[in-house]
Amino acid sequence: MSIREWEGLKIPTAGEFALDKAHSRVGFVVKHMMVSKVRGHFDDFDGKIVIGENPLDSSVEAVIKAGTISTGVADRDGHLRSDDFLSADKFPELTFRSKRVVKHSGDEFVLVGDLTIRDVTKEVELKVEFGGAGTNPWGQELFGFSAETEIDREAFGLTWNQALETGGVLVARKVKIEIEGEAVRQA
Repeated sequence: MSIREWEGLKIPTAGEFALDKAHSRVGFVVKHMMVSKVRGHFDDFDGKIVIGENPLDSSVEAVIKAGTISTGVADRDGHLRSDDFLSADKFPELTFRSKRVVKHSGDEFVLVGDLTIRDVTKEVELKVEFGGAGTNPWGQELFGFSAETEIDREAFGLTWNQALETGGVLVARKVKIEIEGEAVRQA
């Protein structure tokens, strides 16, 4: 296994890694009717992570298939795929491309990159927690991480909403994105 010590962390040596879909999740949380939270995720996504010789020079590219959004409620999922929200037929992919690591402390990093939803690109900051590195039972090198950010969905053109009689709106503007990832070294 190619693990090295870097600032007190055991991290993989430089190289390319791919998200292991069986052990990763791209999810979100949004407030509903101003009183509760709805959680969901995407079933299909790909991600490539290149660990640099200097880990602060690492990069990430991810593609999420918009049509695979799932909240566990078929009617709501259909609405989220529609032109009111993701417009999955016209814009089948959400993408993220990192630009730089701007900060780190221990196992926590701040990764800046461009998030594109519905052909609208905005810079976002992901708070990333490095989970550790190891080798799976099949001899593959891997590492784990958690990442999160919060976006204003209306800034990406997802502006549909409905006013409530009691005040407020049906769907909050702020969406929290939560990622749990495991990445496997590529040959």
